[in-house]
Amino acid sequence: MKKTTGLNREITSKWRPATQAVRGGTWRSEHGETSEALFLSSGYTYDDAETVAARFAGEQQGMTYSRLQNPTVAMVEERIALMEGAEACRMQATGMAAMTTALLCQLSQGDHVVAARAAFGSCRWLTDSLLPRWGITTTTIDARDNDAWKAAIQPNTKVFFFETPANPTMDIVDMAYVCGLAKEHGITSVVDNAFATSVLQRPMDFGADVVAYSATKLMDGQGRVLAGAVCGSEKWINDVLLPFQRNTGPNCSPFNAWVVHKGLETLELRAMRQSENALAVGKFLEGRVPKMLHPGLASHPQHNLAMSQMKACGPIFSFVLDGGRKQAMALLNALELIDISNNIGDSRSLCCHPASTTHYSVSAEQREIMGVEEGMLRINIGLEDPLDLIDDLDQALRKVGL
Repeated sequence: MKKTTGLNREITSKWRPATQAVRGGTWRSEHGETSEALFLSSGYTYDDAETVAARFAGEQQGMTYSRLQNPTVAMVEERIALMEGAEACRMQATGMAAMTTALLCQLSQGDHVVAARAAFGSCRWLTDSLLPRWGITTTTIDARDNDAWKAAIQPNTKVFFFETPANPTMDIVDMAYVCGLAKEHGITSVVDNAFATSVLQRPMDFGADVVAYSATKLMDGQGRVLAGAVCGSEKWINDVLLPFQRNTGPNCSPFNAWVVHKGLETLELRAMRQSENALAVGKFLEGRVPKMLHPGLASHPQHNLAMSQMKACGPIFSFVLDGGRKQAMALLNALELIDISNNIGDSRSLCCHPASTTHYSVSAEQREIMGVEEGMLRINIGLEDPLDLIDDLDQALRKVGL
């Protein structure tokens, strides 16, 4: 592979996904390094004043300042875009920086958003608390109900915002219908795809306009760094998102981008194995707990829809205990191998109580409407042997009377 082959879309777009994940976006310096270089630089120098003027005017490509672009970050953006099937991508400092940027870059006072009620707690804070401060209204709906999307549209609706599978209820959204409906009405569809990533599900294949990520999760996949990403058409990224990002500065650091870049090389291997492990653990738990929320199981009410959109079920699912918060926390405390942690997408198995952690900022009334029950536990299945995970859950369940 030549030094700039990884940036040539005429070549890289013909590669298969696994090759894109390893080679896409790679740019080699004059040293010919095999592993992508880490450029820790805030600024750049120029051979003459005319060059920098041309770059700032957009007449010449090249780096100007790392708040706008950095060589390491640019490589990761190209790789993520390739894997997503998108024309362009921009990285942000965190997943929530990505969600905030994806919304605020295109909304103004008087606009309206239709959002899924089942969402990460901070995403609900964005739609319920932050947007209203600027006169932007939101209608939250049961995103599983196709008719609810249509009924919620107003003359000033600008954005549909949802995640599928949803955190932590595992609600599944019919992307082809919802994104198609958005296009019919000139509405931009923004999909949070952090639970799946492009190796398990590509929302743009179902008509999504914008795909946003917490790259902290499966993309890094090993609990090391924070990062986010937003993908879209080249025109939307350059004309809508980039002016907001350039002037507000939610940028990803080069080091964090480099870590994500290396994580992408093994993303498919990890995501598929973790999905297999999650299915095995889910089948075990299905016979032991009162309520399962696992889209990979036939018992999930939206199983067929989920599997029609996803290559595999993903590593994350939830289950509910009848004993409420007390029993849920007792089970967490009884775990010996699985960590108590509110992160997801990690190669280690993690479990948390959403009502007191990820969705603590959401009111009890709203949590009830969303389906985030007091006895709910969300689990991220890692790369350990699934039999060891089952053994750990078995002993913990017995200690809480199940």
